[in-house]
Amino acid sequence: MEWVYPILWLVLIIFFVVVEAATVQLVSIWLAAGALAALLPAMLGMPLLVQILVFLAISALCLICTRPFVRKVLAVKKVNTNADRAIGRTGLVTETVDNSLEQGRVMADGLSWKAKAVDNAVLEAGTRVTILAIQGVTLIVKKA
Repeated sequence: MEWVYPILWLVLIIFFVVVEAATVQLVSIWLAAGALAALLPAMLGMPLLVQILVFLAISALCLICTRPFVRKVLAVKKVNTNADRAIGRTGLVTETVDNSLEQGRVMADGLSWKAKAVDNAVLEAGTRVTILAIQGVTLIVKKA
């Protein structure tokens, strides 16, 4: 019975490390550190409550101390694509834009795009529109 808790903490360490390796988002590394810290009182034969308190305290401490740094380092910066250049520009409706029928095309920057009207307005062919956003391969437009 004296080796049950150390084995439990070892299993938890391995589990948290595997989860961390699978996600690569630093979601469980703090728990792995807490489980590693809880392994020491478990090996010294301390009660389970002490082990759990050490686990919680070390996990929380690691999270509090490192999370702001990690968020800054792992901040995902948006990378603009060539398509992003179309935002704010003017396009020409080539096929009537009707959100209810899920149809419509706009010519912008020499390319024909699927389009949706931002205000659910029906935009007839030949109408000039302003491109507000891009969702996937669909332009979100409004009448210019």
